[in-house]
Amino acid sequence: MFNRVEFEVAMLRKGANRQDLAKAIGVSYATFMRKIEKDGDFDREQISKIMTYLGIDDPNPIFFAKELAQDAKEDKA
Repeated sequence: MFNRVEFEVAMLRKGANRQDLAKAIGVSYATFMRKIEKDGDFDREQISKIMTYLGIDDPNPIFFAKELAQDAKEDKA
């Protein structure tokens, strides 16, 4: 699952803003915001571009957060 907090922290560390990041991955600002609001619905190419732009080595804590995924499983049970 998408970890929005870690995503925002990565953006802050890089000093990136949402508008520039949206442009860097080739989507409109509205689309970018929708993706963030819908649990990080980014495709592989977009994730790769985000990683490059933000200097992220490991996408797992942001895009595939295990603890959030586990919480979601428990909520459905």
